[in-house]
Amino acid sequence: MKKIGILFGVENCFPGALVEHINARNVEGLQAEFVDTGAVCLGRAPQYAVIIDRISHAVPFYRAFLKHAALNGTAVLNNPFWWSADDKAFNYALGARLGVAIPPTVILPHKQLPPGASSRTMRNLQFPLDWDAVFAFVGEHGFLKPIDGGGWRDVYEVRGRAEFFRAYDQSRDACMIYQKAVRFTEYYRCYVVGQKRVRIMAYDPRRPHAERYLQTPPAVDPALAMRMEQDARKLCRALGYDMNTVEFAIEDGVPYAIDFMNPAPDAELSAIGQESFDWFVREVADLAIAKARGAPRLLKLRWQAFLDEDSTVGNGPRHARRHRHGKGKGTSGKAKTSR
Repeated sequence: MKKIGILFGVENCFPGALVEHINARNVEGLQAEFVDTGAVCLGRAPQYAVIIDRISHAVPFYRAFLKHAALNGTAVLNNPFWWSADDKAFNYALGARLGVAIPPTVILPHKQLPPGASSRTMRNLQFPLDWDAVFAFVGEHGFLKPIDGGGWRDVYEVRGRAEFFRAYDQSRDACMIYQKAVRFTEYYRCYVVGQKRVRIMAYDPRRPHAERYLQTPPAVDPALAMRMEQDARKLCRALGYDMNTVEFAIEDGVPYAIDFMNPAPDAELSAIGQESFDWFVREVADLAIAKARGAPRLLKLRWQAFLDEDSTVGNGPRHARRHRHGKGKGTSGKAKTSR
């Protein structure tokens, strides 16, 4: 019997609904349950074919547990290796390289020295910083946010240099990014599952958190919807995320990607509404079942193998497909890489 495990924290609705939905399908040889783990003995085969991760970003033990499971053949959603390496600054830089609209953004040094650092640690850093160049690039109306933040933690909207420096002084030893404010007329948050399926949800970040998803949204312009779907898929494929939300702020018809590092996206029924909740449960269930029924992965034991599903060995489907479509004698057979 193959198992699909759900690893989660304080949330109540989504994990139980997902387990019930998968088990109600009565897929032969497949069962979903909440993950149960204790101390992890290295080299022991994991008991789960698939684990859906909703909490390891907050619990280092869980992140180590998931990496060990992935090394030993479990398909983990989302990839714990890439998630560990990700940050907002890289996301924005990658998005811009992909042709996605990104507001002007700069990475700022820590206001306070990181723990254990001294002035000698930072002697490669310019001092004083050229603040005029920063404001010339971004402007004086923008957002300060942590490079690894989430849930709107320590995010400051600033108008003018005085507000900027007051907020920057409160950032302590966090590494911050400063991004130009988009004067949006519409705002959307898009679920992306399996790097293919997209659900566009009207969203208003100016409202209290529990009221941000608009339950009676206005109609979305078809051309705008198509571009948001294309950009959302493009970003999630490049980042390797199977579950994510991508936020777009619309200014003058242009969808600016504001936040797309949400590998454990909101799934609280009372916030997102019944239709979006049912969609997310169904799509994640489809993905998890497909992963559980797929051929086992045989990894090359190199770092890239944990980021790129094409880095397989043996006679699995991907390996066979590469050789079947080779160009004949002399073909190198090298797999494409996404990064």
